[in-house]
Amino acid sequence: MNFNNKKWIESKWSWIPFLLFLLLANYISSFFHFRSDLTDEKRFTLSTPVKKLIKNNAGSIKVEVFLKGDLPAAFKGIASYTDDLLHEFKQSGEQNFQYKFINPDDQISGSDKTYGDSLKALNLTPINLKVQLKTGEQSQFIYPFALVYYDDKFLPVTLYEGNRSNLNYTEYYKDINSAEAMLEFKFADAINKLTNPIKPMVGYVVGNGEPTGTNTYDLVENVLKRNYNLKILDVKVNKVIPDTFKLLMIVKPTEAFTDSEKLSLDQYIIRGGKIIWMIDKLNAESDSLQLKNRVVAFDRNLNLDDLLFRYGIRINSDLIMDLQCDYLPFNVNGKGQYEFLHWNYFPLFESNGNHQVNKNIGLVSGHFVNSIDTVQAEDITKTILLSSSPNSRTISTPALISSSENRNAPEDAAFKKNHIPVAVLLEGKFTSLYANRLGKPTMDYLFSQGTPFQTKNISDNKMIVISDGDIPLNNVVKNNPIPMGMNMYTIGTQYEYQFSNKEFIENCLQYLINDIGLSEAKSKDYTLRLLDPRKINEERGYLQIMNIIIPVLLVILFGCIYSFWRKKRYTVKSTF
Repeated sequence: MNFNNKKWIESKWSWIPFLLFLLLANYISSFFHFRSDLTDEKRFTLSTPVKKLIKNNAGSIKVEVFLKGDLPAAFKGIASYTDDLLHEFKQSGEQNFQYKFINPDDQISGSDKTYGDSLKALNLTPINLKVQLKTGEQSQFIYPFALVYYDDKFLPVTLYEGNRSNLNYTEYYKDINSAEAMLEFKFADAINKLTNPIKPMVGYVVGNGEPTGTNTYDLVENVLKRNYNLKILDVKVNKVIPDTFKLLMIVKPTEAFTDSEKLSLDQYIIRGGKIIWMIDKLNAESDSLQLKNRVVAFDRNLNLDDLLFRYGIRINSDLIMDLQCDYLPFNVNGKGQYEFLHWNYFPLFESNGNHQVNKNIGLVSGHFVNSIDTVQAEDITKTILLSSSPNSRTISTPALISSSENRNAPEDAAFKKNHIPVAVLLEGKFTSLYANRLGKPTMDYLFSQGTPFQTKNISDNKMIVISDGDIPLNNVVKNNPIPMGMNMYTIGTQYEYQFSNKEFIENCLQYLINDIGLSEAKSKDYTLRLLDPRKINEERGYLQIMNIIIPVLLVILFGCIYSFWRKKRYTVKSTF
């Protein structure tokens, strides 16, 4: 009897040491954080430059995310991923990094306005989704934005760029996937700009007929001035370009460059300066098409062929026509009846995602674009950033282009060319066009300016050549500039859409200028693993049985087996 009582007491209190062990283990583990990222693309692992940026920051960073509330499934996914990402930021920044999610419909403390009202005041326009409720179709406003604060400054971050309602299932989730892939870079870029207030100097080159009016508003105000120290550089006045310029932008020149101007650009490159060339080799403007129903495309004779050829590029005197193209309104019957038709001279360029400059961006729109050939250049590697679709062609110039071409369907058989390059990244040690060609007076002048002539880069340099000067420009509607990448003729129609021109230009600038390696955050490949909607519909019943009914039955079966085994194992047999 005493033995049995002792055994009973031991079994009753034997759980206490185990509980104490769990409490101790839990307390010790609270001082450590360990997480294993088992995804192939390392989706939940911050890139090394981003970790250094967060860890080396001395100030306090706060983030407010406005994806909270009753959200559609896709935006719940973005919110969940943002939460996971910012948790990793917090682990790197510890007490210096805080974040929270806010419902934009909530009222701001001490004010009669909501957080959504304050976002609108910052020109952060919500996405208006049409949702079907019991009371009928209603609008639902989604605010895919975050605000990053540092000291008394803040910057907005757009979590989702897309805003197109007629995308199909696959395109829609590709859009969402691309948005998630860019979040790490966007947050890190905002933090870098807030914590490092000194902006790199960028020069906008003028002197050869480059545009400087309202059609450069989006580029100047929303890209260059916002992120860089922008200066206007007249190459006719500045015979020697200062090295204080981190990068030069040459946008759609219309007048020929002199040898003196080309020499100043050449030596700027050889000394390590970066350039983005956006060249319209041909004179072909859509304004003439709308006014005269025709346009003649002919060579501008910019006198840049030999310079670009030395660097490894040739812009051809032709025009790309593409079946993947934007819309224009055309008078289809000559009696004022307009209809939106594809215009093959306004191609939509796609990227292969083969570089961090073109990764996770959508289509980029162009106007009257030339093709590019890469040529042999010593120590230079070339990467194609943008190209035409597999259904494209080129036509030689001079050419007469008439709006009447669209009255008949294009001959698809003629569009046989595949991925014609239109934007190329050049990297390596560039050789000067003027090696062994300069006279002593010019050499002495350069030496007197503190910039002795150099024949080749000492270290690797890089530049980007784009054969369309219209990509960074915006249209103007009723004296109001609209964002680059938007077609002024489709605004307010079912064809309205903002293409990824701005994202592409920003990526080009970021890659050429960025010194701390944040662009590495863009190089991740986020593989989209979608279910086949056709198979889902065909095998709905089978999938429901396999994923809902069978797991429940297995749990019940396991419970029955365990109960039977336990009853058999512990039932005491009577000895009487």
